[in-house]
Amino acid sequence: MEETLHPSWISRLKEFIRECTRVLKVTKKPTGIEFKTIVKASGLGMIVIGLVGFIIQMASLLLF
Repeated sequence: MEETLHPSWISRLKEFIRECTRVLKVTKKPTGIEFKTIVKASGLGMIVIGLVGFIIQMASLLLF
């Protein structure tokens, strides 16, 4: 039968939900220190990327 070769969208949905449930069981809530570290690292990354973009834009304005 055709369904055995290509699983139906219902079986794919069930498998996706099963995988999501498995991932959620493994994850844990970060501690306060972990959360602050993640926020600091993310903020620093955004600042660096913003500065690089700003420098590139200023250089292009000055050169062209």
